[in-house]
Amino acid sequence: MARILISDPITAAGIELFKEAGFEVEVKTDHTKEELIAKIKDYDALIVRSQTKVTADVIAAAEKLKVIGRAGVGVDNVDVEAATKKGIIVLNAPDGNTISTAELTVAMILALARNIPQAHGSLKGGAWDRKSFTGVEVNGKTLGIVGMGRIGTEVAKRMQVMGMNINAYDPFLTQEKAESLGINLVDIDKIITDSDFITVHTPLTAETKGLFGAKEFARMKKGVRVVNCARGGIYDEAALAEAIKSGQVAGAAFDVYPVEPPTDRTLIDLPQVVVTPHLGASTIEAQENVAIDVAVEVIKVLKGESFKNAVNLPPLRPEVKAAIEPYTNLVETLGKFIAQLVSGRINKLEVSYLGEISKYDTSFLSLLFLKGVLQASLGDEVNQVNAMMIAKERGLKVTENKTQEADGYSSLIKVTVATEQGTYSVAGTVINKNNTRIIDIFDYHFDLEPTTNMLVIEHVDQPGIIGSVGTILGEAGINIASMTVGRKQQGGKAVMVISVDSEVSADTLIKLESLKMVSKAYAINL
Repeated sequence: MARILISDPITAAGIELFKEAGFEVEVKTDHTKEELIAKIKDYDALIVRSQTKVTADVIAAAEKLKVIGRAGVGVDNVDVEAATKKGIIVLNAPDGNTISTAELTVAMILALARNIPQAHGSLKGGAWDRKSFTGVEVNGKTLGIVGMGRIGTEVAKRMQVMGMNINAYDPFLTQEKAESLGINLVDIDKIITDSDFITVHTPLTAETKGLFGAKEFARMKKGVRVVNCARGGIYDEAALAEAIKSGQVAGAAFDVYPVEPPTDRTLIDLPQVVVTPHLGASTIEAQENVAIDVAVEVIKVLKGESFKNAVNLPPLRPEVKAAIEPYTNLVETLGKFIAQLVSGRINKLEVSYLGEISKYDTSFLSLLFLKGVLQASLGDEVNQVNAMMIAKERGLKVTENKTQEADGYSSLIKVTVATEQGTYSVAGTVINKNNTRIIDIFDYHFDLEPTTNMLVIEHVDQPGIIGSVGTILGEAGINIASMTVGRKQQGGKAVMVISVDSEVSADTLIKLESLKMVSKAYAINL
C-alpha cells in the first residue's frame, strides 16, 4: 500500500480522495527540516502547499518517493531539478484558483469604480457623506487586459457581460482566438492610451517588471483606474503613487506587492487605493479545488495511469532520449532567442528538423521550442507540460517539417516565427554532442555560441559601423566579449551579433537605433 505524507494544510476533500483510493495517509504540518528528512524515506508521495520547503536534501533522503504534489500553482518551494534528476514527478494545480482570482479582479474593478471601501469606512466611522464618493459606471467603458491566459480570459468574459469594451494585449493570442472571445486584440500602446480601466494577468518577468511606469502613466487617459491581482512589481508603485497624487490616475486596486507583507506603504496609504492581502486564491472553493486537483493527479501517478499538470516529465524511452538529448538545449535556446527578435503578434510557429535528427520522434523537442518561445514573455510558469496548453488557449500551434538534407551538417534545426509584421527564422546545430551553435539568423550565416547576453543589430554594411556601435556600448559601460557580422554582399544589408558581459538597457538600444546605418537593434537575454 502506497503511503502519502501531507505536510501542509489542505482541505478534507483532498485527504478523503487519497483514503478512498486505498492509500495510507499521514497529515503532519509542523515538520522541521530535519524531521522531514528523517521521515520522507518511508513515503511514496508528498503533498505540500507553500510552507514546506522540499529541498535537495529532502529529495536525496527520499527512497520510495514517486511524486510531489503542490496544492497550488507555484513550485518555488520545491527543488524541481533535484526531483527530476531522481525521477520524481512534480505536479501542481494550475487551474484551481482561476475563477477565484478572476472574481477578485472583477470585485476590485467595481470597488474602484464605485469607491466602495472608502464609502464603507466613512459610514462605519459615523459619517453620512454621499458627495465624496461619487463613482463611475463600468458600462460602456474600455477595459484593457494585459495577459489573456486562463484568468485574463475569465475576467474578459465577466466584464463583457457588464457592458465593457475589452481591449486585450497578449503576444501569443491569435486574431482568430480573440474574435472567438469577442474582444479587440491590440498592442500595448493602445492599452496605455485607450483604457478607462487596466488589469494585468501575467507572470513577473524581465519583460513585465515595471511594465507600467511614469512614462506610461503620463500617456494614459486622465482618470484611468488600474488593477493588479497578478504579481507585485508589474506596476512601478512609486510612479503610480505620484500619478495618483497628481490626479492623472484616479485610483488603483492591488492584491499583490513586490514584497509581501509590503514594507513600503507609499501606495497603500493613499485614500484612492483599494488593497487586499493577496487574497486571489483565498476562497473556500479555490482551496478545495487545488486540493482535489492535486489529489486526483497524484493518485493517477501512484496507480500508473496517465496524468497532467506535471512541471517536469517522466524520462523518455532510452533510444529516443539518447538521440534527441543533445538537441534539447539547442531547441529551447532557439525558442528563447527568436522570441526576442520578432516584432508583432505571433500567428505561426514552425520547426524544421534536417538530417539525422529528422529520423526520430521530435515532438518533445518541439515542445521545448514552444516552451522557450513562451518563456521569453511568460517566464518560468511555462514548462514542458503546460506549454502546449498555454499555446492552445491562445490559438497557437507548432508545425513540424522534416527532411534528411541538412546543408552539410549531420543535423540541423531551423525555427520560424511569423507575425503580422514579418517572418523570422533562426537555425542551429550541435557539435560534438554538447556544443550548441547558432548558424543562421534571418538567412545570414554565422557560427555562434549562444551566451547569456547578446545584441543582434540589423544594419547597412558600411565602414565605421563597428566603431560607432562599440563607442555607444563603451559609453554605457558594456563590455564586448565577441562580435560577428553576417552579410550577403559588400555594402548591402547585414546583421551584427555581439556577445556582451551585461544586459543592454532600452536606452542603449535607442541610441544604437539612432545610428544612420542601423535599422533595428535587439537585446537578447538567455
